[in-house]
Amino acid sequence: MNDAAERASIFKAEHIVTSVVAVIIDSDEQVLLTKRNINPFMGEWVMPGGKIDLGEPIVSALKREVMEEVGLEVEVAELIDVFEHLTPGEENYHFVILYYRCHPLSCAINHNHHEVAEARWVPRSELRSFKIPDGTRFILGKLFPELCSCEV
Repeated sequence: MNDAAERASIFKAEHIVTSVVAVIIDSDEQVLLTKRNINPFMGEWVMPGGKIDLGEPIVSALKREVMEEVGLEVEVAELIDVFEHLTPGEENYHFVILYYRCHPLSCAINHNHHEVAEARWVPRSELRSFKIPDGTRFILGKLFPELCSCEV
């Protein structure tokens, strides 16, 4: 078996899963975080996002995912970074995640209780105290340098 075939045999999907994540920051530099109810990252605080459907434009996918998870309309600003994530264990997915900075058009959260246990606006000064995956912390560290304490 060649290297490519061997790698493909250990992953659940036969292709890379491309996802989008909204880094929603309000005018007071609060970040919208969601505590996940489902895998990946169940029980951890992340930003709203999800998979891009086949044929769906990136910005449309981002807006759809934010609306589905937290019931907000957002204005999509710049691409912050692209991050690769390989999930360990039984899940075995290969994600390429596009992180976009977004501005909320309102701040009233109405989260999807199936996917999100809790959603809240977190002041910049309190972000460090939340249980955040390394990739999320890395992305937030690009915007708020005081958070960048790890190499990913």
